[in-house]
Amino acid sequence: MNKFAMLAVFGLSLGLSGCVISVDGDGKYGHHSDWQDTEQKNRKYISRLQLDESYDDVLNRMGIADFNEFYTKDKQTYQVLYYRTQRISGDGVTTKDECTPLVFKNGELVGWGETAFNEVSH
Repeated sequence: MNKFAMLAVFGLSLGLSGCVISVDGDGKYGHHSDWQDTEQKNRKYISRLQLDESYDDVLNRMGIADFNEFYTKDKQTYQVLYYRTQRISGDGVTTKDECTPLVFKNGELVGWGETAFNEVSH
């Protein structure tokens, strides 16, 4: 190979040395981000919820909630866990309107979603 061709190949290989192909852990290509994975996982878990599940069972399955509220009303205790399920704003901050509330009364799941939350909070 002549000197000019070798220099050309060497020069091109240096120019390409900065290229990186990114593959996520499960071998899938794409632009699916962590928040999208979290939202999909949370929607999947919420779709499988059953009434009267215990707070501890749901927490063990779903993990730490994005928001957690506790209050007492008419001598009953309520705990509301909020899990991110939809993107509203691309600002990188999770807000309650991007979450689905799970409502527990005295430690048992009594409903989820805005309607369930509104029924017990008003």
